[in-house]
Order: sequence, then structure tokens, then C-alpha cells
Amino acid sequence: MPGNGCTRRFSWALLALGALAQSGCSGLSYYAQSIHGQLSLLAKRKPIAALSENPKLSEERRHALRTVLDIRSFASEELHLPVNASYRTYADLGRPYVVWNVFATPEFSLQPKVWCFPVVGCVSYRGYFSEKRAQAYAEQLRAAGLDTYVGGVRAYSTLGWFADPVLSTMLDQSPAALAAVIFHELAHQRLYLKGETAFNEAFAVTVERAGVERWLRTRGGLQTLQAYRRKGEQRERFLALVNATRRQLMALYRQPMDAAPKRQQKALILRGLQEAVERSEELNEAHDYAVWLAAGLNNAKLASVATYYDLVPAFQRLLAFQNGDLAAFYRASEVLATLDTDERRILLSELLESQPIELVAQHPASQEDTAQRL
Repeated sequence: MPGNGCTRRFSWALLALGALAQSGCSGLSYYAQSIHGQLSLLAKRKPIAALSENPKLSEERRHALRTVLDIRSFASEELHLPVNASYRTYADLGRPYVVWNVFATPEFSLQPKVWCFPVVGCVSYRGYFSEKRAQAYAEQLRAAGLDTYVGGVRAYSTLGWFADPVLSTMLDQSPAALAAVIFHELAHQRLYLKGETAFNEAFAVTVERAGVERWLRTRGGLQTLQAYRRKGEQRERFLALVNATRRQLMALYRQPMDAAPKRQQKALILRGLQEAVERSEELNEAHDYAVWLAAGLNNAKLASVATYYDLVPAFQRLLAFQNGDLAAFYRASEVLATLDTDERRILLSELLESQPIELVAQHPASQEDTAQRL
């Protein structure tokens, strides 16, 4: 999505070797590219501490790397994020994105297709280290009648299984955007619920936003903080338009209508989103949104936004209930992760409606209720 380097998703190279014996020919090919891509990335790692003092690098690059070290220390010391070797090395990839993710939906549905992988469970996208491979797979899905979208990814987390490096794809951003990526990916290492993409991304986005606000207040100065908040306001305005469009489409898809007129109405609704952005002086100022829309709109592209942001208001409300205490927020989120799917959905819905809920963390071994409504 515009404003965050398109998307930040998990790459399925993680422990792919364990799945090779279970895969068919196409599965073998997919996991092989994942393994090769992950190992190639790891082989490029170099310690940031040494590189940041290397006179062979430009001062701009050395400054960016020193900023990374500051962000990384802040993440562990102030945000209670993992203390490990991740994001303490650097890898120059020589390409704009590290992976490209493929999203797909039926022509008349916003429900994304899911793929299942070892360790991480089922998710609503499939990642490739090669844009050409991602586009080829998307073309196969399009030929089968699905809406598809291929989004570039600047960074991802292996959930602590490997010491994830800072990538060259991450450095071509503002310091605030760089901090956002690092905080987001470390949040995935802090808490990750197998097979629950929307939960995981909303949790990480909430940590990311809280973290960047706090880091900028201590490092960035008032002007930088105001610029970051301005971008946040633009993002919320854009998401409101996207959500309104999704509601229109869902209503349309429920109608007992032939495919041809339904397809025509769908095109009109999507065009309406483009025109709304074009009319918005605030969003035109951001520019990224117009570029994102100009590349084409369909169900899959809208679904990629939903994966990241639908549950964010619920998690932000949960953080507010903890008076901004991130350690308490992590404990409450961990409680949510222990609940069964239906109970978790109920609590998240209540959070979205801003009802006063307090989640009470229990000892991990306890079999007592893990949530209590007040």
C-alpha cells in the first residue's frame, strides 16, 4: 500500500526444506526458489557497526546505517521488542524489493485466496523472490478467472528463525519509514499467531505506529513528528475511501445479477474510488495514492489493504485501554492469541465498537478463562 513501501509481508522461505518431501512438482519449484532466495539474502549480510564507519561508503549511507543502529537499540530498550541479532547486519540486494507477493480473489468477491505453508500456517498471499515468477504465477491465476495483484515488499520477518538483516530496499525511505519497518518486523517476532494474517498484521502495525511516535518524539524533532502525523492522516483518509468502496462492492456482489451487468457496476464503483482520490487535495499532495491507483484496481488489490488494516483500530483501542503501556499491551495481545477463533473475533469486534473490555492475562499453564469483560 502507498506510504509503507507497498506491503511488508512474511516470506515463505522459512523452513521450506521441511515441506519439500510433501510437495508436487510445482510445490518443489516454489519452495526451491524460496530456499535459494533466503540463502542468497543471508549470504550478503555484513555487520552494520563496521559498515557505518567504512569510508568507502557515502556519508549518506553511513548516516542511514547509524540511524538503523539507533532505531534497533530503541526497539529493544524502549519498546520491549526482541533483543537478538536481527537488523544488526546489512544486505545490499541491488533491486527495489526483496520479494513480490501475489494476492488473488474471485471476480465477484473480496474474500482472498489462501495458501498454506509449514510453520506459518495459511495466509492470503504467496511470495516470490523474483518479480518475473510472481507475475507469471499471477497470470496463471488470472487465466483461471481470478482478480490478482502483485505487490512489492521492502522487508519481511522470519520470526527469529534467522538473524534478519536490514536490506538496501529498506534504506531508500525517510528515517520514520525506516523505523516503521524495523518496529513492524520485530513486532512479528514478538507475537505471531499461525494462520491469522489479519491479527498478526494489525498487531504489528499498532506496535509500529506507537514505536515511531515515541522514537520521533525523542529523536526526530517536532517538525518531523508533525510530518509523520500528517502522513498518518492522509493514510486514514485513503483507508476510509477504500473501506467505503469495499462496502459498495460487497453489496453489489450479494445482488442476484447476471455477470455482465455486475461486471459493469463493479468497474463503475472502482472508478469512483479513483475519482474520489483525484478530487482530494490532501491525497493528491501525497502522490503515492494516485500512483497506486493508476496501476489498476480490482478485488485483490483492495483485499491486500484489508489484510493489513481492518483490525488496526481494535488493537489501537486495546493499547489505549493499557494507557499506552506496550508491555501490558503485549500481554493482553498474547491473551487474545490463546483464545479460540470465535471468542477472539467477538472480543476484537467489541474493541472495534469501543466497548470497555479488559483482557486479563493468566499464567501460561492456567486453564482458567483468559479474558474477562467488565
